[in-house]
Amino acid sequence: MQQLLQELNALKHSYAQEVRRLRELDMQIQALQSRVGGLAPQVAQTAPAPAPLPQAATAAPPPATAPAPRAEEGYAGTAEDAQRAQEADTRSVADVKQQSTALFNRRLTIENGISYNRYDRKQLTLNGFLALDAIFLGNIAIENVESDTLTYNLAARWGVSPRLSLNLDVPYIARKTVYQKGGAGGAAAAIAQEQTDGAGLGDINASANFKLSGERGAWPETVLNLGVTAPTGREPYGIPWRVLERDEDEFIRFAVPEEQPTGSGLWQATVGLSAVKTTDPAILFGNIGYVRAFARDFADLDNNPATVNPGSVRLGDAYYFGAGVAFAFNERTSLSISFSDRLNARARTRYEGAEWVKLIGSDANAATLSLGVTHAMTPSATFVGVLGIGLTPDAPDFSLTLKVPYAL
Repeated sequence: MQQLLQELNALKHSYAQEVRRLRELDMQIQALQSRVGGLAPQVAQTAPAPAPLPQAATAAPPPATAPAPRAEEGYAGTAEDAQRAQEADTRSVADVKQQSTALFNRRLTIENGISYNRYDRKQLTLNGFLALDAIFLGNIAIENVESDTLTYNLAARWGVSPRLSLNLDVPYIARKTVYQKGGAGGAAAAIAQEQTDGAGLGDINASANFKLSGERGAWPETVLNLGVTAPTGREPYGIPWRVLERDEDEFIRFAVPEEQPTGSGLWQATVGLSAVKTTDPAILFGNIGYVRAFARDFADLDNNPATVNPGSVRLGDAYYFGAGVAFAFNERTSLSISFSDRLNARARTRYEGAEWVKLIGSDANAATLSLGVTHAMTPSATFVGVLGIGLTPDAPDFSLTLKVPYAL
């Protein structure tokens, strides 16, 4: 650390000397321009032999009265101006680093964000059998689920030291889901529809970022991320279900939850590694991580309101990775494009007195292409906008995130 500080002070001293040289050259140019301007009218009025120049024109203006060049003229007039210009040049880079990994040199940052997710999934259900390998006998139903989720997230980022930062994310979630089912009542043309809503506190996440190494040559800045998610939101288990249609044998054909959940209901732990490399004018970043969910008991896992089946649930392990590039247009604005993917293994359930059973269809592969922009509105506030486009059926069709980190 002492060696780096010494090198930084030496560079500042060298830069200050260069600034002084630039000021001296600027003053010499101004003096020459003054001499040329004073000589021209006298040559036009006298004989071919040049008249001696006045003493005021030949003497260079004293350095004490020479105006200092302004920073907006192309270079810094003082060492303080040079320092401010250097900080401005790195603002867009710092904003990108704050979004992709963590920023350790800001003591406290309050972040307000709002995001919208749109999810639409259709599924064809066949309840019957094939006759002569060509004719289907039974019911054909088309199921469609449309979900809109609006999330407000209040986050706090605290740079404890140049290597450690702590984060706390508190989301508030509002969800609306529309369930549509074709083939209601056994008729292919009949469609049943039902809508349910839900709003409340989501799962709170606490995390820590530890800088393993800074940028050094071709090696990027690497950060270790550790996080814990608490099940503070409304879990999806134990919610009463409303039955809309039954078969003659009392088989439930169409049922919906009376309320939408706002959390997973399980404790989760996350460990990940992220990296950032600055290659002017581009900024390369990437991450990889693992999410582990812990089993938990619930009073009822069944969607049949007539029965109660207590048991345990454990979500499948998840692996995520992503990479992207950002371009700093100027000292205040940057544009980024990135790809991310999350792979979830099958979830498992266990009813009382039974063995663990994997849920078919509970695994997922959610890949997203994101386009983002960051803009420094003030020295303390930054605007961040991200548009996500789902690339797989398990990912949201699209998502839009707007947030404003404010450094205190």
